[in-house]
Amino acid sequence: MSAPDTDRWIAEVKAEPGAAGIGMVLVHRGVVRGTSRSGEAVGGMELSVDRERLDEVLAVARTWPGIVAVRAWLNEGRLAVGDDIMAVLVAGDIRENVFGGLQRLVGLLKTEVVTEREVSPS
Repeated sequence: MSAPDTDRWIAEVKAEPGAAGIGMVLVHRGVVRGTSRSGEAVGGMELSVDRERLDEVLAVARTWPGIVAVRAWLNEGRLAVGDDIMAVLVAGDIRENVFGGLQRLVGLLKTEVVTEREVSPS
C-alpha cells in the first residue's frame, strides 16, 4: 500500500470550511527503522490496523482544542526497513495545540490502533 501525497492533503485541508482557523499544519511520516529502540538489528515489521478504532481516534482528535483538521493513513502487512508505517496530518490554530495534538494523535495510533511486531533480520 503506498503512502498518500501529503502535499495534496495539505491543499485539501486548506480548501475545507474552517480553513481560516488554520495557523499551522504538521505532517508526521513514520518509517520502519533498521534498529529497535534498544539498538538491536531489525529486518522489518508486521503491522496490523484496527480500522474501526482508527475512525474513532480520528473523530476524537477533531474535537481537541484548536484542532481544525486531522488525517491519518496507516500501512499494513509485512513491511521492510525504509517502508512507510504511517502518515499523519494535524492542522490547527496555534503551535501549542498543533504540536501537542500531533504528539497525542501519533501516540494513540501507536498504542490503540496498530499492532506491530518487529521481524528479525534474515
